Amino acid sequence: MTMTTARERPLDGRVAIVTGAGRGLGRAMATALADAGATVCVAARSGDELDAFVQEQKELGRQALACPTDVTDAEAVDHLVDTTVETFGRLDVLVNNSGIVATTPLLEQEPDEWDRIIATNLRGVYLATRAAGRYMVPARFGKVVNIASNHALIGVAGFAAYAASKGGVIAFTKTMAIEWARYGISVNALAPGYFASPMNAELRADPDQAARVYKAIPARRFGEPGELAPWLLLLAGDASNFMTGETIVIDGGQIVR
Repeated sequence: MTMTTARERPLDGRVAIVTGAGRGLGRAMATALADAGATVCVAARSGDELDAFVQEQKELGRQALACPTDVTDAEAVDHLVDTTVETFGRLDVLVNNSGIVATTPLLEQEPDEWDRIIATNLRGVYLATRAAGRYMVPARFGKVVNIASNHALIGVAGFAAYAASKGGVIAFTKTMAIEWARYGISVNALAPGYFASPMNAELRADPDQAARVYKAIPARRFGEPGELAPWLLLLAGDASNFMTGETIVIDGGQIVR
């Protein structure tokens, strides 16, 4: 019989929320947190996908919670956080992962599309962090991990709204790190490049488009969702207690080429 050590489950006893957790990177990150011992509440618009995650965890003998949430709705986000704390008694980790993207040249982009992207990618981070802080600040402990993007740090045509939203996430991360450090709360960000996910499935299926992306990445490939897990667990765990306001870029070298 294989014994699981405390070192292998460094988040035992911790409670986490992951937004945008129905599929793709969000689902992979929720799974990584659960595998590390955390009890996870998964949030997204897609209830069926969230229920499937909860069932998977139940089959492994773990607790989990599904909470369908529109992260642009303040009341819905407050309900997500309140329900998590009411169910599990605490909140230790918040992963702000919900995000949408559009590849529209600026002169062709309608204001409604711009507003939709900013609302999900930036307003959603603000709302969830504010709601979580109402519990983390009195507890004098917490880990906020914001999912930004390497597109916030480089120029990529057609991504004006997306890049602006993710740049805002990085700036927000730095500001909240300063505000909340005194309460024992770490606020950091991950900035992934191109990772294989449902969001870019169409791009990956097109040989010409995929080749253009590969050419821009020195590693000449997309990242795999599991390659984010070690960095997520670093920021969600005690190893990062003296680390805050940082953005870790994981993009196969794209921003330094």
